[in-house]
Amino acid sequence: MENQRSLSVPIIRVPQGRLAMWVLIAGELMIFGGLIACYLLYRLRYPEWADQAAHTSTLIGALNTIVLLTSSFTVVKAHEAANKMDLKKVVLWLSVSIGGGLLFLVNKGIEYTTEISHGFTFSSPHLQAGGDTIGSLFWSFYFFMTGLHGAHVIAGMVVMFLALLNARKGKNLHRVELAGMYWHMVDLIWIFLFPLLYIAK
Repeated sequence: MENQRSLSVPIIRVPQGRLAMWVLIAGELMIFGGLIACYLLYRLRYPEWADQAAHTSTLIGALNTIVLLTSSFTVVKAHEAANKMDLKKVVLWLSVSIGGGLLFLVNKGIEYTTEISHGFTFSSPHLQAGGDTIGSLFWSFYFFMTGLHGAHVIAGMVVMFLALLNARKGKNLHRVELAGMYWHMVDLIWIFLFPLLYIAK
């Protein structure tokens, strides 16, 4: 009996859903990591891309960065409130975070509208380099990466809204942490996209 006790392995319990969320986040980061790596390869091969990046709105990009970082902070506050079982503050902070996501999407919609109205689309042959047409390639990367990120913003808002509904009922408060983990991932991806698409001109 003593030998069995000495050989027993302690069980490490992972909070419900956390491992699955980490696996999901790892997968998402691999997808965006591949896209960013491809973008960088083309960016290094064609320095002329800076001419196309100059047409993106640094002001809106910076504003959206501030919005996402602020909403990331409010998600942390929601998690702290959940640990204290303060349901009203959980609902409040999650609502603010969802509002931040909505503001981000509105700003992005304005930016897309402006760019498309100026002729910058997936098929914009505005730039030639070494006999290659690369203007459309830059905008293809731009719209695809920011569009995919926008889809993740929407998904994050849905996750936070579901956590909010549970918090109003005092149920499944651990989901606030999971929603926060996902939202932090969304913010992290944008922190990489912002300098690549808006600042490196």
